[in-house]
Amino acid sequence: MTSRPDPALLATPAEELFAALLAVLAAKGMVSEAELAARIQSTDAASPAQGARMVARAWVDPGYRALMLADGTQAAEALGIPMLGAPPLGVLENRPGRHHLVVCTLCSCYPRAVLGYPPFWFKSAAYRARAARDPAGLIAEWGTVLPPGTEIVVVDSTADYRWMVLPQRPPDTAGWDEAALASLVREGDMIGVTVPGSMPEPMPERGGKPG
Repeated sequence: MTSRPDPALLATPAEELFAALLAVLAAKGMVSEAELAARIQSTDAASPAQGARMVARAWVDPGYRALMLADGTQAAEALGIPMLGAPPLGVLENRPGRHHLVVCTLCSCYPRAVLGYPPFWFKSAAYRARAARDPAGLIAEWGTVLPPGTEIVVVDSTADYRWMVLPQRPPDTAGWDEAALASLVREGDMIGVTVPGSMPEPMPERGGKPG
């Protein structure tokens, strides 16, 4: 169990308010310090690396892939990713002829448990507008050019349901283990602005796309 913060060590009024709120909630039995510590730990662990683990497992394990497509929340929990309190997670499978792009047109709803905090560009009005209006042009600015005839399906995350993309496995990765495969998967691949390649490339600057 964690100890309550010493008020003398709190740096800001916001921290003081948080400590006071925590004390009231604990006194009323609405939340314990242990529960809060567990939630903070799971929040700190959330990152695109968690989603990349899921993708890599789906690429090598057909049973896990089926679970991931049927119930993203259960699939995350099967890999030890805590989903308690998070909205349901849906997973969209990219395949030849069909590519998914995730956006939140109203704000910035994002599957934080498996992808971490949303990048700046995902929250921007420019991204949200162009994803709905010109998805092919938008992802082309990220260097993503899809084969002719590929349908781009734009899917809207909401406060009640979050989405991530299961990208296609690169064709030249036969025999790779899960760790190597996970290293290929970038944040943008699981949103749909990019696709994974056999050589990892850095994502564009978080504040740099789209223009």
